[in-house]
Amino acid sequence: MIASNGLVDFHCHLDLYPDHAKAVQECEAAGVFTLTVTTTPKAWPRNHELAQGTRHVRAALGLHPQLVAERASELPIWEAHLSETRYVGEVGLDAGPRFYKSFELQKQVFEQVLRRCAKAGDKIITVHSIRAAKAVLDHIEAYLRPDQGKVVLHWFTGSKMEARRAIDLGCYFSINAAMLDNDRHSSLVASLPLDRLLTETDGPFTWTGERASRPSDVAVAVEALGRVLGMPAITIAATVRDNLRHLLESEK
Repeated sequence: MIASNGLVDFHCHLDLYPDHAKAVQECEAAGVFTLTVTTTPKAWPRNHELAQGTRHVRAALGLHPQLVAERASELPIWEAHLSETRYVGEVGLDAGPRFYKSFELQKQVFEQVLRRCAKAGDKIITVHSIRAAKAVLDHIEAYLRPDQGKVVLHWFTGSKMEARRAIDLGCYFSINAAMLDNDRHSSLVASLPLDRLLTETDGPFTWTGERASRPSDVAVAVEALGRVLGMPAITIAATVRDNLRHLLESEK
């Protein structure tokens, strides 16, 4: 297995592990660049505090679409903290059966998130799009020009046609090992431009063996991506690092 130092986990929930501070320390020790997303604005201050003093961990300010029904009232809190970070997430849309009742409200919240990010400029946004790829892309096209911010589509499961549209809109894609266990999804990933790929774990919502995935387990995704693309894992790791560097420098 490839060494974890220098790998990228662009979507992980460090505050949902049993020991948040320890999870952050493990990222530092492993040398994995980790974007720790938040699901509610009220979770932001502690995430921000723990990430501030680190070399490898960055915190993202989120309002998860699955929580919009209960937490839409926290949008002003989200707005109040936006100036404190370049990273936004987890945000987006979820049209799955459990959350479809709030889909119209989700769209209103996501529109406001994108509008605020566009106005602020230079934000990098990690976006959830379960059963909602078209609606997510419609929102991005309407409310966030590529020169106003960058979108990374987390665990994207839309069609190849939707992926091409996302590419045209300037989006990146963060890929985890679970995606590559599915033939349709791995075929989609194989069709994506190499220079738009990042890696993620989405831990602790994915598993490595019999335990919740940690950021260092992103090595599994790197290895799997190498197999899908027919490239050495070390080349994939270097490519993802280059892509991350380009993403971070894109508005500078």
